[in-house]
Amino acid sequence: MQKDSSSLFDLMRISDHQNLFFCTDKEVGLKAIVAIHDTTLGPAIGGVRMLPYATEAEAIEDALRLSKAITYKASLSGLNLGGGSAIIIGNNRTEKSEVLMRRFGRFINGLNGNFIASIDVGTTQKDLEYIHAETNYVAGLPTSLNGAGDTTVFAAKGVYYGIKAAIKELYGDDNLAGRKIAVQGVGSVGEHLVSLLRAENARVYVSDMTEERKMKIAAKYKAEPITYSTSFELDADVYAPCALGGTVNPDTVPRMRCKIIAGSANNQLLDEEVTTKLLKDNNILYTPDFLINSGALISCFSELEGYGADRTDYLIRHIYTATRHVIQKANEENISTYQAAKELAEKRIADMKKLK
Repeated sequence: MQKDSSSLFDLMRISDHQNLFFCTDKEVGLKAIVAIHDTTLGPAIGGVRMLPYATEAEAIEDALRLSKAITYKASLSGLNLGGGSAIIIGNNRTEKSEVLMRRFGRFINGLNGNFIASIDVGTTQKDLEYIHAETNYVAGLPTSLNGAGDTTVFAAKGVYYGIKAAIKELYGDDNLAGRKIAVQGVGSVGEHLVSLLRAENARVYVSDMTEERKMKIAAKYKAEPITYSTSFELDADVYAPCALGGTVNPDTVPRMRCKIIAGSANNQLLDEEVTTKLLKDNNILYTPDFLINSGALISCFSELEGYGADRTDYLIRHIYTATRHVIQKANEENISTYQAAKELAEKRIADMKKLK
């Protein structure tokens, strides 16, 4: 079912979105959407996601959802950036080309700096280089173009600090030696996380949708391979979802035997209200994904501001403190960590609005 104009406005009003832009170019096959959620803190930034969505409505909803999450990420991380997201509808393996990306770059340039493009599912640094050929409103460029380079390293570091903060809350110290941690999804971010955890002698269990990838990472880091589809059922200190979202839901939570959920996957919760109550009832500490998976966003912010590696590392380390703060607020007010993180993000935005 296609969204008509009235329902589009309804969707934007419900989620407090500022802008929704569309671009189509038959000559190059471009169908693109840019959603801007909130620019109180600064220009909107977001990844460029290229996927063959079943419907245009599904693509629009994804753009709206992702852009709002970026607003919260930026706010909780103390960054002067707003939330945005870009969607290119198409198969990233068969329909992507230089001309498509450069035409998209011109579309971004026409937004006059209100949106800054970065990498997301289905796009690469090479794609970003093509976009950059037409606009300067990009972040996450390779080091050869004076960018910060591979953002997945920074994404993994943020999750690592989030895990340590949660471990500190439950056990009184943040030493990971001997702690059992199940990492679901060992792509670039997942692998970097496994490396960090094994460096502290954590007992790491790995799973991936690709069996070959799982076995390769398990052998490389001396981790234990487990089944992907049931990895959340492992009796572990931490379940770290680093692949698809939605794995924390009313069906899976009652089967979980972990004490902490902390991973890099976006939108981990399905049916937030029901799921957060189930997590509380099952004594599982959830570190919100938009709180701890902001390392890549921080890297992009540092690139835009011209900061060096030391400043980037300092900002990512702050995820530890921010996570502790969210947990403390949740405990004091007897609310979920999800609600506590949202309230803190919204408070900073409301405070900054007073300046304007």
